[in-house]
Amino acid sequence: MVVTIIKRMLMGAAALGLVLLVWGLVEPYFIDVNEEEATIENLPPEWEGKEVAVIGDMQVGMWMDNTNTISRISEDLAEMDPEAVLILGDFIYHPGENAETNLDKVKEVLRPLTETDIPVFAILGNHDYAMTKKTDKPNMKAANSVIQALEEMDITFLQNESVALQLNDAQEDGEPLYITGLGSEWPSNVDTEKALRDIPDNAAKIMMMHNPETFSKVPADTAPLAVAGHTHGGQVRIPFTPESSYLTFAKESEVHADGWIEDYGEKGNQLYVNPGIGFSHLPMRIMAPPQITLFTLSSS
Repeated sequence: MVVTIIKRMLMGAAALGLVLLVWGLVEPYFIDVNEEEATIENLPPEWEGKEVAVIGDMQVGMWMDNTNTISRISEDLAEMDPEAVLILGDFIYHPGENAETNLDKVKEVLRPLTETDIPVFAILGNHDYAMTKKTDKPNMKAANSVIQALEEMDITFLQNESVALQLNDAQEDGEPLYITGLGSEWPSNVDTEKALRDIPDNAAKIMMMHNPETFSKVPADTAPLAVAGHTHGGQVRIPFTPESSYLTFAKESEVHADGWIEDYGEKGNQLYVNPGIGFSHLPMRIMAPPQITLFTLSSS
């Protein structure tokens, strides 16, 4: 009797494991469009109700990379026609002999978006520097190749700097929304003081960063909406435990995997972590589908 029960339990566990494996290979082809409302202090009236989209972590060049889904996301963004698209870095998985080929892929999959008039802003992630861990030496040649590719696509690259974004239909005296892009965390390129230097006091802003760890360095009341990537939403989440993923057990430090992160960072700042599109290590996602985060902006 006991042996029979154990056999059935093992068979059930094996069946569940097989289902999860198959689903993990299928889920990356589903696109989650997550609509969120973001409150930004001092938002100009003309920006009320406008939309800004966020994506990241494409990881082009990894085996079985998710380029088909990236192309579909680009097409979806072009159709959505937000006021801006923010891309949170990790365009390529790892530079090497195929670096030029992978950057050509990036250009191709983003073409449906970059051929529109939608302003696109981008920062770099650790993989763009060929860094898979904090102690790796950053590959500046690789990073510069990514920056050059972004410029060729007319994507505005930001590194510790801010730009004023005007609405296409704004009057001459219309107030801008400032887009701030911070440098990448692992190459130790973060300089928040420099990034915020040219923004007027009390201006409305959105802050981009690749790694959620950077958020702890942002001064109070300077990031009413900050967006980060890097985590892939945990990539493989544990069923029936929505707050847990493999990162929960693999990382020694506190994990800020996806969505709005509560009780983190300085006063007056709010962080949203986008789950990204691509992969690390294994080409699968479980309960962490590729996401377009679409923020509707509000002053209250």
